[in-house]
Amino acid sequence: MGILIIVVVVVVVVALLGMAMSVRNVQQYERGVVFRFGRLLPNLRAPGLRLIRPIGDRMRKVSVQTEVLGVPAQGAITADNVTLTVDAVVYFRVLDPVKALVNVNNYPSAVLQIAQTSLRSVIGRADLDTLLSDRDHVNTELRTVMDAPTEDPWGLRIERVEIKDIALPESMMRSMSKQAEAERERRSRVIAADGEFQASQRLTDAARTMADTPGALQLRLLQTVVDVSAEKNSTLVMPFPVEMLRFFERQDGGSSGTPAGHEHDTAASAAETIARTLPGVLSPSAHGEAGGGTDATPPGRESLRRSDGSPEDPPAAA
Repeated sequence: MGILIIVVVVVVVVALLGMAMSVRNVQQYERGVVFRFGRLLPNLRAPGLRLIRPIGDRMRKVSVQTEVLGVPAQGAITADNVTLTVDAVVYFRVLDPVKALVNVNNYPSAVLQIAQTSLRSVIGRADLDTLLSDRDHVNTELRTVMDAPTEDPWGLRIERVEIKDIALPESMMRSMSKQAEAERERRSRVIAADGEFQASQRLTDAARTMADTPGALQLRLLQTVVDVSAEKNSTLVMPFPVEMLRFFERQDGGSSGTPAGHEHDTAASAAETIARTLPGVLSPSAHGEAGGGTDATPPGRESLRRSDGSPEDPPAAA
């Protein structure tokens, strides 16, 4: 009776051990690949509790999650002979667990080596400006280069490749900063020249308008005098344009009826009219005062001559 109990106990223990060796737990993100005496079984084990033979069967679990693989910094030379250091990151996942286990040994390491060689190859075909300005195009080309030898033979899919950083030499960084500064200077000069051109066009329009309206020039002159006098200057130099002299000439000619042949007398009368109208503007030296008197000859009067060379009588005072 005791021997029977021992035999039953041994059988139960062996059955429990065999069941423990036969049960495998496959996670949701994994797939089970079973080898029976080294031979691959065609059916994959889905997630859950799965039974295999305790003797002769061996299960390998393969994760189908997306894995992230960092590519160390790689020194490369661009198409325009610029030496730089580039590092990247690769996102990939397993599509076919059987190929990932059978066709390649340690597929993460294989993907890392492919990423390093592909990164150097793509950078060697691109120039520096493309790497800095069109990085999306470089990432797409790098993914295409890496996906060709890995998807069909190894059962892997390269989902994404991103270049993280591009380290430039110090000399190249200084050259690029100088280039950017020169470009900014060029833009500022172009903008300033364009502003000058637009201002010259507006000044041309304003001059054309003032030429059509002589009174506008006089108003502008008076406005300039007002602006200068607001600075509280001790001396004010006020220019008299030819148009103002012509204005006084017309006023003097219309009042006295001077003939057209007495242009010199009219100019002298205009000068006297200006002197009487604006006595505080003209300095004493402008009136030609020799001894400080008020009866000195006005400027320009000594040059009045008749056609025969004799002095011309001054016109009667108005």
